[in-house]
Amino acid sequence: MSRFLGKVALVTGGRSGIGQAIARRLRDEGARVFTAQRGEDRDFESIVVDFTVPADAGRAVDSVIASAERLDILVNNAGVMQEALAEEMSLADWERTISVNLTTPFMLIKAALPHLRATGGTIVNIGSIEGLGSNPKHAAYCASKAGLHGLTRAIAVDHSAEGVRCNAVAPGWIDTDLNVEFIESMPDPEAFRENIGKIHPVGRTGKPEEVASLVAWLASAESSFVTGQVWTIDGGRMAKLSLP
Repeated sequence: MSRFLGKVALVTGGRSGIGQAIARRLRDEGARVFTAQRGEDRDFESIVVDFTVPADAGRAVDSVIASAERLDILVNNAGVMQEALAEEMSLADWERTISVNLTTPFMLIKAALPHLRATGGTIVNIGSIEGLGSNPKHAAYCASKAGLHGLTRAIAVDHSAEGVRCNAVAPGWIDTDLNVEFIESMPDPEAFRENIGKIHPVGRTGKPEEVASLVAWLASAESSFVTGQVWTIDGGRMAKLSLP
């Protein structure tokens, strides 16, 4: 497929995990892909930024425009997570999570909108099922992802008539390198893997490439009547009630 020939994409946090799978999928379908994160990305044209610094969001967009002179697809994927009860979390840690997971996407969208308006571009935000529910000790993360889902709807309402669509995906447990390493650190990795698979109606956890497939569809003209939506991709986990 070549749905993105001539298109330019910016994927934040594109050096690993879900972001890397998205960047590869867009490139495989013809896009010129830039990634933005703390370090160099040898697989793509990369922009080294620190998303705890709000001004770096605008700098990332400016770098893409300086090199490619257009922007068609913005994927807000970069994020952080910290585990702590609310009363144990410092204000600095709360603000860092909100800054990277919510303020940075807002600043990237703000900087990108004039360019996306010119190309009839699309925005895909990587939210989480934790913007819909919660795991323990994830107050800041859940708040940031719920906020990102709300931002998605607001941008769609304000800018879809201008030709800029905005959607989000809400992944569940995805087998990124970090999650795989976490499983391998368990006393019985196979038992843990089997048990976590059982909480999903499909019987397994997800793959980064599966999230990338959904993102590619949302970024393409095939979803031209879709905007302001949060697409859950979790193997049915959120649909399944716990046993009584």
